[in-house]
Amino acid sequence: MAVNVRSSDRDQGFLLPPSVRDWLPEDHLAFFVIDVVAELDLAAFYAAFRADGRGGAVYDPEVMLGVLI
Repeated sequence: MAVNVRSSDRDQGFLLPPSVRDWLPEDHLAFFVIDVVAELDLAAFYAAFRADGRGGAVYDPEVMLGVLI
């Protein structure tokens, strides 16, 4: 099912610093939160979105849940 979701690439390079991961130490709590959220079943969140391409793109529920946590 194709859903109109704004995806995120946490490994995407930037001009400075070269990677978002360079901003935080390896053992930072943010990486733990990312790993925990990645293990959750978010199918109910995705099921609520339109898959017909109508409407604006939504932010990825995985990213938004990580921000809330």
